[in-house]
Amino acid sequence: MITITEFIQKLEEEFDDIEQNSLTPSTNYRSIENWGSMHALIIIALVDTEFDVSLSGADLKNTQTIQDLYDLVVSKK
Repeated sequence: MITITEFIQKLEEEFDDIEQNSLTPSTNYRSIENWGSMHALIIIALVDTEFDVSLSGADLKNTQTIQDLYDLVVSKK
């Protein structure tokens, strides 16, 4: 499994509207400017493609930070 730093880099690469090196493990990803349901779908697809882990909308609702999201992915791997 990749590190939290590599996980953050993958997220930043996926979203054009997020500056590189702007996210940290403690970032509340839902508070990112222009965050919406499309971003959630992109995260679900990214995690499925990159890590072969299926996330649901309910899974995302139970997370707040990038660290929470990473921990969830690791726990499902």
